[in-house]
Amino acid sequence: MDGTIDCNPHADVKVDQSIWTNASYGDFELVVDWRIKETHGKYDMPVVLPSGLHKKTDKGKDIIERRANADSGLYLRGSSKSQVNIWCWPIGSGEVYGYRMDDKMPAEVRRGVTPSENADNPVGEWNSFHITMKGDHLTVVLNGKTVLDHAQLPEIPERVPIALQHHGGYDPATEKWNPGSSLVQYKNFYIRKLTY
Repeated sequence: MDGTIDCNPHADVKVDQSIWTNASYGDFELVVDWRIKETHGKYDMPVVLPSGLHKKTDKGKDIIERRANADSGLYLRGSSKSQVNIWCWPIGSGEVYGYRMDDKMPAEVRRGVTPSENADNPVGEWNSFHITMKGDHLTVVLNGKTVLDHAQLPEIPERVPIALQHHGGYDPATEKWNPGSSLVQYKNFYIRKLTY
């Protein structure tokens, strides 16, 4: 497609296939359209509560849903911990998994990086992120809905490049897809520095 970045899930994942900006960014606004092209296989996904914690059974085990999936995201300021996720989890895209799953983080941080709603369009349809990063605070608007509002990301690096995550997903030896394959496309990618 003209003007579209089409991640190749057949790529060699032994080397970093993510697409990095040349410039480093501190405070910025980023707008990008993205879509998950298709999904392959099923993936066990926890049910995530608004607190960011996993919903549990009476016996304390995570409640799991087995669903189709694909997986990508944007590394803000160069860190996989501060990745804004693109995926098919019930929680929706925009979540910052690295912070939500860090049990050393305060409850308000983990809650803050958990989307307020699933605002994703169906697989195959285009979505739009409007991401604002100021200091260590992040706002993510997905398809016109604010899913993260001024979420704090403690200890995020101050100024480094941004990446479109790509981690392959197709195994040529088995001719099978990983259910977290990077079957994603991007277009209309714009970044505006808010500090220089």
